[in-house]
Formats: sequence, C-alpha cells, structure tokens
Amino acid sequence: MTRHSKNCTASSVYSYHEKKKDAKVSGYGSLNVRYGKDGVKDFDCCSLSLHPCRDPVITPDGYLFDRESILEYIITKKNEINRKIKEFEKQCKKEENELAELGAAEHRSQVEKFLSTEKAVASASQAAQKGESSKGNSNEPSVSNMVAGRDKKLPSFWIPSLTPGNKETKLKKPEKTVYCPISGKPLKAKDLLPVKFTLADPNSKSSLEGQRERYKCPVTGDILRNNVTCAILKPTGDVVTMECVSLIKKDMIHPLTGQPLKESDIIELQRGGTGFASANDQLISKKARPVLQA
Repeated sequence: MTRHSKNCTASSVYSYHEKKKDAKVSGYGSLNVRYGKDGVKDFDCCSLSLHPCRDPVITPDGYLFDRESILEYIITKKNEINRKIKEFEKQCKKEENELAELGAAEHRSQVEKFLSTEKAVASASQAAQKGESSKGNSNEPSVSNMVAGRDKKLPSFWIPSLTPGNKETKLKKPEKTVYCPISGKPLKAKDLLPVKFTLADPNSKSSLEGQRERYKCPVTGDILRNNVTCAILKPTGDVVTMECVSLIKKDMIHPLTGQPLKESDIIELQRGGTGFASANDQLISKKARPVLQA
C-alpha cells in the first residue's frame, strides 16, 4: 500500500475482471454462466425440439412435449434398452460357458494328476524291487524355471499371445424403465395427456413460429406468456391461467363443460424462461474444468 490511498497503485495489480478473463481463456477452473430469457424455451414449446408444439402433450409432472418428439424419444430408449439386454444376456451366456469349460478342465487335471500319481507309485515300486540305485537320479527339485510345465505359465512380453491384456468390462443388468428427459422420473406413453391451447387470433393463418403472443386463456381471455403461471384441466386439456384456477377451486366445476373436477385434474404447466431467478429453477450452467494447484 502506498502513502496516498487514492493513488492508482493502491488497487490490486491483477483485477477481478482480468482474473475472470484469463480463467475463461486459459481452460482451467470452473465456469458459471447465467442464462437469459433467450436461453430458455418458451412455456408452449416442446422440451425436446424447443419449437412450438403441433400436437402438444403433457406429462403428469407438467412438462410439455410434442407428441412426435416424445414418442420418438421413448421408442429410441426402448430400442437401446433391448440392445443392452441382449448384450447382457450374451455376456451371461459366455460366463456360463467359461465356467463349464473351467469345470471340465479341472476334472481333466484331477484325472491326469491321479494317473501320474499312480504311474509314479508303480515306477517307484518297480525300482525298489530291482534294487536300482538312485545316485544318478536325485530326488531334489530342479531350480530351473523351464521344467515341470513352468515355461507355459511364465508370460513373455515379446510374444503377443502371451502378453497380459485388459479385462473385458463387465456389463450391469440394464433397467427396463424409460425416464423423462427433463424430470428424470419414469415415463410411459399412456401417461401422456393431450393439451389444447386456445389461439389468441383464431383468424390468423400465419405460422406460429414467429409469433410471441400465440395463445390466450379460454375463460379470462388473458394472453399466455412465460411470466404467466398456467395450468391444464385434465378432462379436456384446456390451458388456463392460475387466476382462473383459483376461481375454479371454489366450486371445482369445469368452466367450459360444467363437469366436476378433482384436485388431481389440475396440472400446473412448467413455466418457460423469463430471465428472473424467482421464476425459474435452473438458470445457471456450470462447467467443471481442470484446476491449477501450486
């Protein structure tokens, strides 16, 4: 610290901005990025394709998908699970064959050991009867590593077939359940519920892709946006605002058809990106990278 606190030399030579900039360029250290409203999908777009749904369906947890996209996802996952199951069954069959071969090899080795023992006993008895001297044939074990089949047990690094190799990866038994790509909960095609959006301008024939205000509440007429909390009425699939739901809960009667409703018939629709942390659960992306240590 210099004499005068207001001098420019009183601040840190290596500023916080420079540290962040160098950390981003260097490739070391974790990076945190906060998404804006343009980085998160709209409330009425498919969670997989991120485009306005042509045939919208919703999961019991309130996540919106296009029927074609989510069915394609489920079929792809099922095919992948079937492929993994076949590989696992193939591995199990291979292990059974290896165990059978090991059992047969062990049986053969026991038979050969028994025969060699019987042969050695017979030769020893014959030698004792003939009175042969054991001076030339010493019973001391040989120190050579190439006798008694030891040469076959020693791996040779210059022979490719004898070099130690990596063991095969053992597969785990795959699960047969398909999980939702967003919530991570079990998902079935029969659990998908159709959704009915009310167009804000029924006479418009243009594509919905470029329009920002596409739908409205069929009861109150309010325009549906990312900052408006919505819910789906399960019997008909109509999308209404939560203000309308608060009025519906007084009588628990469908405002369009007049049929009685239950608490389970009201599914809250997951909101889209608004740019505010209070309205979104996951607005921060984190990427872990190598860390420099002194």
